Amino acid sequence: MPERTLDPADAGFLIVSKAGQVDAASRSGHRHWRVPAFIVRLLSPLVLLLLWELASQTGLLPARVIAAPSQIGGTLWAMIASGELGRHLWVSLQRALLGLSIGVSIGVVAALITGLSRRGEVILDSPMQMLRTIPSLALVPLFILWFGIGEFTKVALIVTGTTFPVYLNLFSGIRNIDPKLIEAANTLGLSRRELIWHVILPGSLPSFFVGLRYSLGISWLALVFVEQINTTAGIGYLASDARDFMRTDVIVICLLIYSVLGLVIDGIIRTLERYALAWRPTFVRN
Repeated sequence: MPERTLDPADAGFLIVSKAGQVDAASRSGHRHWRVPAFIVRLLSPLVLLLLWELASQTGLLPARVIAAPSQIGGTLWAMIASGELGRHLWVSLQRALLGLSIGVSIGVVAALITGLSRRGEVILDSPMQMLRTIPSLALVPLFILWFGIGEFTKVALIVTGTTFPVYLNLFSGIRNIDPKLIEAANTLGLSRRELIWHVILPGSLPSFFVGLRYSLGISWLALVFVEQINTTAGIGYLASDARDFMRTDVIVICLLIYSVLGLVIDGIIRTLERYALAWRPTFVRN
């Protein structure tokens, strides 16, 4: 059967037709263009800030209730430039991280003792559960009588709040290891020390990180309170002093610092968790 040749006129029609389709498709693409999701997410906070500023400038929202965003921004810049904010921030970070590190260390040691040994559980778990049910703030009068109102009392209160989330979660993680893993380790002839090091501790890491993140949040909550007990420096001291002088702009700055620092440190912990649990087949990777 002879092949059909393409007439030059038909070829020109096809070229024009294709060009028209491309042009129509491009116009259709322009019609269906959408605003990126991250811009939409930014719009609502920006609108709220704008309404907040307008309400403050028109007097609908008095400064004694809450300062305007422009005033808060100016105060924040002045505190950064003078070094006042950095000095108070450094003091708060020292207190929070010291109390968190001590509390996490105590919680890990106690969880290993009770989680890896039935005798250790009988001896230590009951006192830990009793202490856990005592609110940290209820210990303030006793700690002040014992240790005074210095830095030791402030750090000790943070320690009491951050110990138990790590203890409970790590203990649960150790005791809830998959029995099939224990059976497989025994089949392979692993010693008790090798079983703990290669199976139990890696398997309980997810629970440990959950407890660590809870302890982090509690450390910031405790810090807000302890920095109002006879302190002369710290973010909590700034907020308390601003309350006495009705400086709502400084109070909002302190709240923003607490939230941003908590988010940053939580992000650091999540990064450590991502690398520490990279061996897990079900671990979600970006």
